Amino acid sequence: MSLRQRVYLANAVLLGITVMGTIAMIWYTYKTEDLFTGIVTRHIPMYQAAEALETSLLNQKGYLSYYLLDKNPEWLRQLADFKKDFENQLASAKPLVTEDREKQDLRQIESVYATYIAAKDRVLTLYERGDPGAGSALHREVRANFFRIYELCEKFKTAHKKAIDLTVEESHADARNLRYIGLLAIVTVVLLSLLINYIFTRHILEPIRKLAAEADHLGEGRVSGNEVAALKSSVHGLIENAEQTHAELVRSRESLMQSEKMALVGQLAAGTAHSIRNPLTSIKMRLFSLGRSTKLSRDQQENINVISTEIGQINKILENFLEFSRPPKLTMTAQSPSLVVDNTLRLLEQRLKSYGVMVQVFRNAPLDDVRLDAGQFKEVLANIIINACEAMEKGGRITISETMDDINANRDTAVISIQDTGPGIPASIQDEVFNPFFTTKDDGTGLGLSICFNIISEHGGCLVLDSRKGKGACFTITLPAGEDLHGKNSDH
Repeated sequence: MSLRQRVYLANAVLLGITVMGTIAMIWYTYKTEDLFTGIVTRHIPMYQAAEALETSLLNQKGYLSYYLLDKNPEWLRQLADFKKDFENQLASAKPLVTEDREKQDLRQIESVYATYIAAKDRVLTLYERGDPGAGSALHREVRANFFRIYELCEKFKTAHKKAIDLTVEESHADARNLRYIGLLAIVTVVLLSLLINYIFTRHILEPIRKLAAEADHLGEGRVSGNEVAALKSSVHGLIENAEQTHAELVRSRESLMQSEKMALVGQLAAGTAHSIRNPLTSIKMRLFSLGRSTKLSRDQQENINVISTEIGQINKILENFLEFSRPPKLTMTAQSPSLVVDNTLRLLEQRLKSYGVMVQVFRNAPLDDVRLDAGQFKEVLANIIINACEAMEKGGRITISETMDDINANRDTAVISIQDTGPGIPASIQDEVFNPFFTTKDDGTGLGLSICFNIISEHGGCLVLDSRKGKGACFTITLPAGEDLHGKNSDH
């Protein structure tokens, strides 16, 4: 048997004993419940009914003799009450019996009692007619029937008393057997526990102790009484190196994939530019010349305008391709991002009015100087603001918040949040909005936010999206600030 099989077998036996013990306990509780339910609901009421019959019968004894002695009718009235009580007790006992033997016993008691009552009535009649000899002879027969009824009631009571005693004895026997089983289970569990401890000590802890000793010998020579802790300390460096290697591998893979994608886009953009831009320029010039030299109808002029607009859109797509394929060449200067924000808003003032969008800027004071390329940063701000305007189809509000935070322990960070009141971006696509060529617009290229992300990354910052459906979208730009940036070259 392998070590795993031995451990599994020992644990399986332990589990089996536990389950069997639990089942036995549950079975015993149900059986005990059934036993005592039978006692409480059946045997005890029947025993009490038998006692009540005996008591009611004994209460009838002597009243006929008392009446014959003093002729007081009160004795007959009391005798009639006790006869009625006996009949009521007998009627109450009948619904309780379920076995044929018990029903037969009650029928016999009822039959003999009926004979007893009839004979008693005849005795009274004979005495009242003046025939005391016949009455006395019949009176002796009545006494015999009385004792016969009493014996039948006693027999009925004794049978149920025996049933109660038998049930209690059976419960005691089951409890003894359960105790024996429990004792056997405890002994078995103790033995199996010792066996499992032996297996773990011999085949698991001992090899770990040897490995720990060898690790201490090959490592720094530290001695530890905890073998697992020693092994953990010995391999901790290997785990950290493996995690770092894996993280670097993931970053290298992502960088390689991005580089391959950039190279492919660069080739596509360069080929597209050489193949399409010149013909497009020629077409645009011919359209301009045609519009100047020819008298066109309104529909014709509208068609030429549409064609010119579409050519401009194609040219814009080509420019986006070219811009995305080349990493941005930044001209870094130290200035406040707040100044760029204000310049961008002035540049977009008319466009914001055309969209019916109001912009609010919240800042306690202008942000500290940050090394950035003002032109590229302005392009990022304009792209995000225009996207927000397009998302808010019927106008809305854009809130720009500026703060200086100490997110980075080495230097302060300029944080600019741009929040709109649009419909928000679904959670299912939030992880893809910065990917190249991903767009939800019919006429979009899917490169705008990707270019923005690359520009902010080249600044050493971060562009993050936070959006909930129906709550608008918030783009947060973080830019590092501090003295450590002033030493960088102006060209990046």
